[in-house]
Amino acid sequence: MLDIIKKTRTFRRFNQDKKISEATLKELIELARLGGSARNCQPWQYLLITDLNTCNEIFPYLGWAGYLTDWKGPAEGERPSAYILCLMNRDWLKGSEKEAWFDLGLATQNLLLGAMERGIGGCRIMSFSPKIADRFNFPDKLGLSLVIALGYPVETVVLEDIGPDGDIRYYRDDQQIHHVPKRPLSEIIFKS
Repeated sequence: MLDIIKKTRTFRRFNQDKKISEATLKELIELARLGGSARNCQPWQYLLITDLNTCNEIFPYLGWAGYLTDWKGPAEGERPSAYILCLMNRDWLKGSEKEAWFDLGLATQNLLLGAMERGIGGCRIMSFSPKIADRFNFPDKLGLSLVIALGYPVETVVLEDIGPDGDIRYYRDDQQIHHVPKRPLSEIIFKS
């Protein structure tokens, strides 16, 4: 379990030519579906996208990496080969939206762990244009809340301890290796 959690990072560069089947995406949604849900209301639905033209239509409307201000996202050939759009079904919402968001965190973590087990990386994207939703004409009860980009990673992501300056920002080095600073265990365990 520890190994798969360490491997399940946010990936932003993929082998665009290596496709992911809709059947594989359905297997990943099954993992999301089985996660816990507050009040068991299960308010999330998912749109699976594997079509190249649709992937290309979505790509320009996504924000990729807030800390990498000079990087506009993956270049052609390194873009995702699939997306999952996460839709909150307001008719199914029995509790608060806060509870629904908690559920989505659980669901997408299950999904991404299952993806990594298959060698597929992902990136949860909340920075997107509403034009994506306009493209699909969702009914009023559905709200696009999250986009998950998926593909076979072509980048290396390294976890490291936060430095003495306390900087939590991820960065890329000269070899384009993506570094993610993590707080040490000794700092996150609170002792009263």
